[in-house]
Amino acid sequence: MKKRIAARILALSGLGRLLAAVAPPSGILILNYHRIGDGSSSPYDRELWSADAEAFDAQMARLARDCDVISPADIDTVAGRRGRHVLVTFDDGYLDNYEVAYPILRRHGLPATFFIATGFIDRPRLPWWDEIAWRIRTTAAARLDLRPWLPEPLAPTRGPDAAIGAILRAYKALPADEAARMLERLRAETGQETPERVDGLWMDWNQIREMAAGGMTIGGHTVDHPVLSRLPLERQRDEIETCAARILAETGRPMHYFAYPVGSTWAFDEGTRACLEAVGVKRAFSYYGGHAAVDSPRFDTPRMAMERYVGMHDLGAMLWMPRLFCKFDPA
Repeated sequence: MKKRIAARILALSGLGRLLAAVAPPSGILILNYHRIGDGSSSPYDRELWSADAEAFDAQMARLARDCDVISPADIDTVAGRRGRHVLVTFDDGYLDNYEVAYPILRRHGLPATFFIATGFIDRPRLPWWDEIAWRIRTTAAARLDLRPWLPEPLAPTRGPDAAIGAILRAYKALPADEAARMLERLRAETGQETPERVDGLWMDWNQIREMAAGGMTIGGHTVDHPVLSRLPLERQRDEIETCAARILAETGRPMHYFAYPVGSTWAFDEGTRACLEAVGVKRAFSYYGGHAAVDSPRFDTPRMAMERYVGMHDLGAMLWMPRLFCKFDPA
């Protein structure tokens, strides 16, 4: 809240632009989006909507006017220069990236990078985070017992958002096999049948190829979006190698860039980095805040989350004073 107030003061007073003109920042602000549109009535994970179409359009207009919007291949070239360099990225591969975000990017003449979880393109279905949210929002069960993974039973009908948040936090913290057992228990407790296929949620390969031909960068985001550090090394390798092979087969382009699922400091490890280097990845991106600099680690390049509450004043503050408004968040 303090940062939002400070951002508003900087914008309304004109001080932000003045400070940026006197001491323009160096480095790169890397913005990360997930979904674009109105998710207020979605049965899925509503935290995934980064902006509605109008807000995203305004943000891209601002970047086109005031910044040098680049692609990942440009990072090493511009990272040490003064100026407002910005990279726009998207995670997962949702259909609204193509239907809503891509036309806006083209209208403003901006490139972006789309990190694709290839398993959802090949077999459209609910990912674990959307399945958890959907189960909580649609179950008729008044009480869900997920002990020992959660300390006490949940009452989803009295607070679905809180219940979804608690389950997601627990899921991400567990080893992969244990997380799968917790999800199986949730399925049994909520009682709904798991849909084998969900249409209208993900892009298809034709759309991804079209975006690649239109100047967008296509990167990898694993096959099934697991928390990689929670997997044995062999399963990490399979997620990364299969993702790289599918992107090459479908787009004809190597997977030079990669975004870690979840992307927190604990979501990847040295084994992950070794797997990425082995398949030819040039740079991998995290997701816990920060401002990319010339000395940012090649396999831990920081990105800032774009959330629904991020307004134009907030974006301006990140552009003017990234070292203050894009601080590292280890959560």
